Amino acid sequence: MSQKLVIFFGPPGAGKGTQAERYASSKSFAHVSTGVMLRDHVENKTELGLIAKEVLDSGKLVSDELVIAMLKERLDYEDASEGAVLDGFPRTIPQAKSLDSLVDNNEIVAIVLFEVNKKELIDRVLLRGRADDNETVIEERIKIYEEEIGPLLDHYKEKNIIHINGVGDVGSIYKELSNSLSKFL
Repeated sequence: MSQKLVIFFGPPGAGKGTQAERYASSKSFAHVSTGVMLRDHVENKTELGLIAKEVLDSGKLVSDELVIAMLKERLDYEDASEGAVLDGFPRTIPQAKSLDSLVDNNEIVAIVLFEVNKKELIDRVLLRGRADDNETVIEERIKIYEEEIGPLLDHYKEKNIIHINGVGDVGSIYKELSNSLSKFL
């Protein structure tokens, strides 16, 4: 039996993490956030975590190969036996191609694209109140996302791509998301 994978894309502050957690829970799927996964490996001092910590401590980004190795391991956990919601992964074409190589036992059922206007995104991220969040940093993250998403959507053009308006109350957005995905899951 293959695992069902749903990929959630959206810029910082679009609400994809909130919706991914809620949707995954409703389907008994794993919610897989690469940031959380990476922090867990580092915190638990796993073999992959020790490698990642060394890379991060040197100020570099963790390689796609290392992230894919962590993802492959994560998809073997019991909570992912039915499927998983991938929260913000892949972010690049090399990551997408690596994910495609894992698809032997997995089926990418749908791509969900959360769309929110730039002013709303900036306001939301500033409200989170994280020390490293300021308007300049947020605008740069949005710019990077916008540069990365086009090629990713081209890569997945043969898949079911669902556009979700990420502005509104959490419940209404979730209802639109669930209704849209019900056609595929």
